[in-house]
Amino acid sequence: MPIALDTMVGGAIGQSPIAPVDLAQAAIGPGMAVFSKYSAVLTQDGSPMSVHDALILINREITEYLNPDAGNFDADTLFCAAWFDQFGWKTGTFGDADTLARAKGTVVEGVRDAGVIRAEAGEVQLLKWADYPEDWNPGTDKRLPVWEACHHIIRVLNTRGEIEAGKLLAMMPERGETIRQLAYHLYTLCERRKWAEDARAYNELITSWHAIVTTSQDSESGPQMELDLGLE
Repeated sequence: MPIALDTMVGGAIGQSPIAPVDLAQAAIGPGMAVFSKYSAVLTQDGSPMSVHDALILINREITEYLNPDAGNFDADTLFCAAWFDQFGWKTGTFGDADTLARAKGTVVEGVRDAGVIRAEAGEVQLLKWADYPEDWNPGTDKRLPVWEACHHIIRVLNTRGEIEAGKLLAMMPERGETIRQLAYHLYTLCERRKWAEDARAYNELITSWHAIVTTSQDSESGPQMELDLGLE
């Protein structure tokens, strides 16, 4: 299953990855292929595993695969993902944020300095992508969590399109894989919470991902690219 999910989420050569909205359905085939290749599959108590139980395990595998704590995400991103799961875009107390930040290996002040939260008057709130600065340059950002990079890509995609989003990705190509993984995770979280509008933003990022990556690979590096982005 992990190999099949790598292919579906990463996209086969020359193909776009499976959109988050379609991932659960698409994973049934490879998952059931594993299940049906044996004459019998037994549960822990020795009884035959049913198709229903197999489907539960397939969905659990997807959830674990998209769990940011299981990947190579930085501490600030782990904090933001966990905070988003609890509060969404609403405010929470500094005390709750401090406890969570320490658990994830960071501090609230550091996450604030990264430019992804507001922390004032005893309250903490995640910034939406629309609140991110338009003149942002990843090359000069001294604290750049994947969470920030992902939402800047969403901002540019929604306001300026795939080509400009690809140019931005070209300025931080080493973050492409983790940006994509985070988008899948956040879509799954939003779908579970029934946050349709937010889920749509992450789904659109993934469905545009192939075009964004292609543009990023074709983009010219250096001053001209920064000029195109308005990042002089």
